[in-house]
Amino acid sequence: QGDRTMAPVATVATTMAMRCGVVRLAPSLSLPLSLLGRRAASSQAAAAEVAGDGAPVYARFGSPVPGSSSGHDAKALGYVPEAQVTTLESGLRVATSAMPHAKTATVGVWIDAGSRFEQEKDNGAAHFLEHMAFKGTNKRTAKSLEQEVENMGGHLNAYTSREQTTYYAKVLGEDSSRALEMISDILQNPTLDSAAVEREKGVILREMEEVESVPEEVLFDHLHATAFQNCSLGRTILGPASNVRDMTRDQLEEYIRKHYTSSRMVVSACGAVDHETVVTTAEKLFGGLPKGVVGEMTGKELCRSQPELQARFTGSEVRIRDPDMPKLHFAIAVEGLAWDDPDAVPLMVMQAMLGGWESKRNGLAGSAGSGSIHTSSLLSNRIAENQLCDSVSSFNTHYLDTGLFGMYAVTDPEKAGDLSWCMMNTFTRLCYQVEPSDVERAKNALKASCLMSLDGTSGVAEDLGRQLVTYGRHMSKPELFARIDAVDADTVKEVAKRVICDQEVAISAMGDTALLPDYSWFRRRTFWLRY
Repeated sequence: QGDRTMAPVATVATTMAMRCGVVRLAPSLSLPLSLLGRRAASSQAAAAEVAGDGAPVYARFGSPVPGSSSGHDAKALGYVPEAQVTTLESGLRVATSAMPHAKTATVGVWIDAGSRFEQEKDNGAAHFLEHMAFKGTNKRTAKSLEQEVENMGGHLNAYTSREQTTYYAKVLGEDSSRALEMISDILQNPTLDSAAVEREKGVILREMEEVESVPEEVLFDHLHATAFQNCSLGRTILGPASNVRDMTRDQLEEYIRKHYTSSRMVVSACGAVDHETVVTTAEKLFGGLPKGVVGEMTGKELCRSQPELQARFTGSEVRIRDPDMPKLHFAIAVEGLAWDDPDAVPLMVMQAMLGGWESKRNGLAGSAGSGSIHTSSLLSNRIAENQLCDSVSSFNTHYLDTGLFGMYAVTDPEKAGDLSWCMMNTFTRLCYQVEPSDVERAKNALKASCLMSLDGTSGVAEDLGRQLVTYGRHMSKPELFARIDAVDADTVKEVAKRVICDQEVAISAMGDTALLPDYSWFRRRTFWLRY
């Protein structure tokens, strides 16, 4: 699913409330000290001096460059292209990242709108629009649209999540402006032909059947539904089948009018692109975007101002008992953190500490964590040594004002009790016993994952677009690595006590759930009795 964060991504915005004062990082950039670490800077050694310019090197909590492993990180970060961001008069933001040796480019539009911003009666409209985008515009038929993309040798795609919708294309560098014009036409001039709407209903209903055959997809939809009861965030992205059958052109046009506005869109381009050219092209193509009926509000401001959009986490569980299923699938989660929460980066480190594991019969024999009992993660070691499950993974999902942080496992029903104890013991251990070596391992894994996600133009364009939508600004990788370096064992324990210790949990399970412990058992194991 597009909004479930299985791979760590950058989080934290500059708009967070200060907790411990402000540290000067760089010209025109002043960030709360708490964002770079929860412990006070006074506990650090006196700052050294930077050779050459005499500027102070701020204690590692305030350094704008990687700290403990800066020698290794600096070399890797040298390959990450710099980003440029321009905000047009209409409020539309344009971000580019030029790669000197790239011959291809990825261009796209990231929209601060998804299924969360739908009403109950039109739930599924955002995903329906994604399908209709390729059915023709006022000047392009569906056939000519496909042929134009193929003639460029490009790739045009889109996806919808709970809070974002994205349309992007990967093409040769010289075709980037043409591809952006195509996306602009799709977004601003869709025909939404009534006959095409009716045809697409059958396509989406078949897609729903395919999704319902994947236990993991169904499980996480149920997890959201039970965790965010009576909230728009708890609804599915595709919407109920009844809504799909009753969807009308008027509903789709109303959704576009409300949410496809300039202040909630970001044009992102990466690869063989020139920033000024992209800005000029975007200004020409998107200059007429409407402000929308909600003015210039962002998605986050909408969630704050409209009670029906606000997320409310509910400790609860949902169990779909099916003794005929050969495997038991279940997920356990606590309420996570928002994108811009000061503790979001430590939580990503905690996810890396928990890690994941997959048996050889499910994974690649040569892949890390697949069947091996020689893993660094305590959770993986315990499970691998005792063969408690087929697979286990940790997840960390961020939303505008909340999140989900937990674990997902697939196992034999008779092993549910032992596996549950192992998972909860390791989960809650983060509040009490954290080894510095585990934190360092997780920090290295998180950095590597961040860099690996930037291989290719599409990953960088995705990173740029998502950050501007969620944080309102671009966070450079040196800054992100500085935040990661600021996390230590004490930080992990402090954040874990906030997020995990004696907190409500949400549980979703499918299969033969007879031997899976009840809700009270899981809730009780979110804390230890220490005397």
